[in-house]
Amino acid sequence: MIGEVINREVDLAIGDLTITQEREEFVDFTMPFMNLGISILFKKPTKSNPKLFSFLAPFSFEVWVYMATAYLGVSLLLFVLARFSPYEWVSPHPCNPKTEYLENTFSLLNSFWFTIGSLMQQGSDIAPRATSTRTVAALWWFFTLIMISSYTANLAAFLTAERMKSPIESADDLAKQSEIKYGCVESGSTKSFFESSQLQPYKRMWSVMQSASSLVFTKDNSEGIDRVLKGNYAFLMESTTIEYYTERNCDLTQIGSLLDSKGYGIATPIGSPYRALISSEILKLQEEGFLHLLKDRWWKAKEKCKDDTKKKSSSASELDLPNVGGVFVVLLAGLGMAAIVAVFEFIWRTKKIPRDERPFS
Repeated sequence: MIGEVINREVDLAIGDLTITQEREEFVDFTMPFMNLGISILFKKPTKSNPKLFSFLAPFSFEVWVYMATAYLGVSLLLFVLARFSPYEWVSPHPCNPKTEYLENTFSLLNSFWFTIGSLMQQGSDIAPRATSTRTVAALWWFFTLIMISSYTANLAAFLTAERMKSPIESADDLAKQSEIKYGCVESGSTKSFFESSQLQPYKRMWSVMQSASSLVFTKDNSEGIDRVLKGNYAFLMESTTIEYYTERNCDLTQIGSLLDSKGYGIATPIGSPYRALISSEILKLQEEGFLHLLKDRWWKAKEKCKDDTKKKSSSASELDLPNVGGVFVVLLAGLGMAAIVAVFEFIWRTKKIPRDERPFS
């Protein structure tokens, strides 16, 4: 098309002709009728399936380890202080306070039971009496209040959010990795941009594309789009074309922002009398908003991709079994462990009781 304009075979050429300095040396362009830039076309990431133990996601592994350590430490400290403080030793019979036999309710098992009851926001029948043990209990309650509140506030987001696996988010991410191939049309303004760019990320990307030119460059946009749909390939192309195809193919998406800024213009022979008239009319149509209406008419697809988030807006709070499956696993494991412990308790108790005193013998 540019060649026909240069040879004056046509009066003007209309299309996705990017205004560049090299082309301006041979043809005249009208003022831009559409602004655009280079962006990244990539295959839309797939939704990740929830993990079985996704209910642990609100806290990192380190936080869970620190919480377990704090639980053990506070339980042991409470047991030691209760044994050390004389105010925790009381008579087992309230009606006879002068008895010489005293007992301490904070045994090792009771200390662990008290702290786990506080952590689960359930409490227990055991209550500290001494000032030292009450101080430990109060601080532990404050700690559990903050941790449980933080966990509850963050749990809903982790269970209901459908996270997408997106390996790249920008051109910088694309330049830093080597697994995903990327390229552009083998001739055109997009290739010229990377070839002449002095910015470090784009220079690095151009070097990578040059080293694998036979694998990453395409003959046209259609070939690049087909390679993107096959996966593990990012296609660098103009944002307007990306917007057009993403409206019609739900498997495609645009990654990141624009890498540069340029515009489409109508090419005319040098010195053409039509250039000023066409530029004036383009400016008029832009001020009236008519060009924007035309873009919406021809760019926006009549049947857009169905938005799953809108479909699920009425049931956004519903959780599937994969979201909470780990809780059931923990429950079943705990019930099984309790049954096994009950069997061992029965066997241990029967061995301690003489055979002739067993009520069931």
